[in-house]
Amino acid sequence: MSSWSRIELRYLSALAAVARERSFSRAAETLGYTQSAVSQQIARLERIVGQQLVERPGGPRPVSLTAAGELLARHAESIVARLASAAADIDALAEGRSGVLRVGCFQSVGVRILPKVLRRFSAAWPQVEVRLTELPDDGGLLAQVEHGDLDLTFMTFPLVPGPFEAVELLDDPYVLVMRAGSEPAGRSSPLPLQLLTGLPLMTYSPLREANLVENRLGRPDLRDQIVFRSNDNGTLLGLAAEGVGAALMPSLSVDPERPGISVLDLDGVPPRVVGVAWHRDRYRIPAADAFVGFCHAVAAEERHARTPAGGSRPPHA
Repeated sequence: MSSWSRIELRYLSALAAVARERSFSRAAETLGYTQSAVSQQIARLERIVGQQLVERPGGPRPVSLTAAGELLARHAESIVARLASAAADIDALAEGRSGVLRVGCFQSVGVRILPKVLRRFSAAWPQVEVRLTELPDDGGLLAQVEHGDLDLTFMTFPLVPGPFEAVELLDDPYVLVMRAGSEPAGRSSPLPLQLLTGLPLMTYSPLREANLVENRLGRPDLRDQIVFRSNDNGTLLGLAAEGVGAALMPSLSVDPERPGISVLDLDGVPPRVVGVAWHRDRYRIPAADAFVGFCHAVAAEERHARTPAGGSRPPHA
């Protein structure tokens, strides 16, 4: 291990970049180095660890990592991410009540929860700028939390493995959105899942496996009935209103004032659970804790305002 103390961070950064890019030239571009500098750093790292880490085929063929290289690259990514988090911690500590709060969100939360949270947060913390990062799925947002690029993110349980802590905000039941007046849109009771068989369905584009709607419903076989996928809630609702198919969506994703649709509850389907997550090892500025508190308050109001479960919502003309 004494020789390993000579490993410099730039050597590990170079290995991580080569692992991602499979090219010395592209790795050099991402790091702001010359290609020869990256090659030298990898060579020095190989001498220190005493093993070949990168296969160099020459010519236009992509480079590949040896088994030792793949193993060390995983550690390198974690070390680089941890140092990035440490730098973010120092910045947050210096900022105190002012500065920037970086928050990740996805569309349904961005429409129904976030606006009210931001209004209250901005009134209470006027010197803190909230910067939003929006992605269709929480997997990418949680990765940014791990790397120190986000302070908080909205997410859905189950939480992915990683250095995270999270709190639950509210249950978000799954519903079926259909064209008003179509069958079985007129039901007055929750729809049994077996009645979905044979219906043309629409839902979100591929997400992390746990968030796929067909998996959430415990019916992966429904994948064969999905005729359209989109990560835009307005698109799915518009297509449902035109009768292209029935949209399987969480309730938060549905505009209750949208004309031409009927929204049915689903019988026996566990809701998705929406929460907020952060890096458990990072310092959180007081503004981050305040933001989570406002999220709890708005989520409680959303729960209170919901249409009681037990039947279809009335269609809008």
